[in-house]
Amino acid sequence: MTSVRVGVFGLLGSGNLGNDGSLEAVLGYLRAEHPEAAVDALCGGPEVVAARYGIPATRLHWYRGEYRTASRAGAIAAKGLGKLVDAVRTAAWVRRHDVVIVPGMGVLEATLPLRPWGFPYSLFLLCAAGRLSGTRVALVGVGAAPIGDRPTRALVRWSARLAAYRSYRDDLSRDAMRAMGVDTARDEVHPDLAFALPAPPAASEPAGEPGLVCVGVMDFHGGNDDRARAEEIHRRYVDGTTRFVRALVADGRPVRLLTGDECDAPVAAAILDAVDSPLVTAAGAASLADLMKEAAAADAVVATRYHNLVCALKAGTPTLALSYAAKSDALMTEMGLGAYRHPAREVDADRLLEQFRALEKRSAELRRTLTERNLAAARRLEDQFTALTAALFPATGHAPTHALREAP
Repeated sequence: MTSVRVGVFGLLGSGNLGNDGSLEAVLGYLRAEHPEAAVDALCGGPEVVAARYGIPATRLHWYRGEYRTASRAGAIAAKGLGKLVDAVRTAAWVRRHDVVIVPGMGVLEATLPLRPWGFPYSLFLLCAAGRLSGTRVALVGVGAAPIGDRPTRALVRWSARLAAYRSYRDDLSRDAMRAMGVDTARDEVHPDLAFALPAPPAASEPAGEPGLVCVGVMDFHGGNDDRARAEEIHRRYVDGTTRFVRALVADGRPVRLLTGDECDAPVAAAILDAVDSPLVTAAGAASLADLMKEAAAADAVVATRYHNLVCALKAGTPTLALSYAAKSDALMTEMGLGAYRHPAREVDADRLLEQFRALEKRSAELRRTLTERNLAAARRLEDQFTALTAALFPATGHAPTHALREAP
C-alpha cells in the first residue's frame, strides 16, 4: 500500500491542552483508518509533540522570539526577517505532503487577543502554499467567529477560501465565515474533535471527595477588541472567581482548581493564596484526558476555558460555564445546559452561587441529558471522519460520502 504523506499544523505542543487534544483525536483517526499514512507536524512545540505523540515535528517559526513583544530594533528586524523565512519554510514543508490537516482549534477566530502577523499570517501561508503546490489542506472541526480587525479578518478569510476542505465545530462558526464572504454551502458542522477522545469510565456517583467542585480558571483579559480594558476585565474576573471559591469553602465544599493552558497557572496560584484553605487544591493536568478524570470525580464543574467545558461535559458532569465567547454559549446549548451560563467579563459571585445551586438541584436529570448528548456527539463525529476520508484519501478504498470540493 502506498504511504500517504500527512502533515498536521498548528499551535500544538505549546501548552494549550485543548489544541493538543484536537491533535490527539485526529492522530487516533489516522492510526485507526489510515495506518499507511506517514505523519509529521509543523507546530509551536515540536519537542513536546515528538515526545508525546511519537511523530517527527518541525518548529512553526524560524524566529524563536516570535511570541515575545519586540521593542528593540534588533528584535523587530529579526521578527520581520522571520516572516520572510517562514514563507519559504512553510511552502517547502507543505510541498512534501499529500495532505495537511489543521486539527480543530479556534484558528478562524479572534475571541482572545491576537495579532494579524502572528498565527493568522502563518495559517494564510499554509493555505496559500497548499493551493500553489496542489497539496490538499483541510481545516477540520475548526472554530470561527466575527473579526473586527481588518487585516486579521482578511488573512482569515483568504485562508478559509484557499483550503481544500473545511468543517466547523458549531453552526456559529460556519455562519461567521459565511458573513466574512466565504462560500460555506458545502461546509459541514460536527461536534468539537475532543468529543472523539475516550471518556472516563462511567460511574453512577462521583468518585472524588464528597461535595467536590472543580473550578476551571483562565488567564482571561477579554478579547481582541477589549485591549483597552484588559487589566480591568482580568481583575474583575479573578476577584469574582475568588469570591465564589471562598463561598464554596465557607459551605465546607472541597474545591479543585483546573487550568487548560500553562498561562492559567498564575491565576490558580492567586486564588489559592487569596482563599488560603486546605479545602482548595490545584490539579496538575497534562492532557484533556487528565481534565476529564478530574471532572468525572466532581459533583459539579464551573469552568471558563472552552476545552475545560468540553472535558466536563464529555465526562457527564453537571457544568456551569463562565462564558467569554459565543462558542461557549453554543456548546452549552448543544449539550442541553444552555441555562447555566455566567458572563466571564462580569463575574458576580453572589449571582454565580445562585446559578450553581440551581444547577446542583437538577444534577441527576442533567447527568442523564449529558449521557444522551454525548452519544449523539460520538455518532456525528463518526460522520466527520467518514467525510474526511472521502475528501482527503479518495484512493484508499473507503466508501466516499463527501466529495472533495475546490474552494472558490
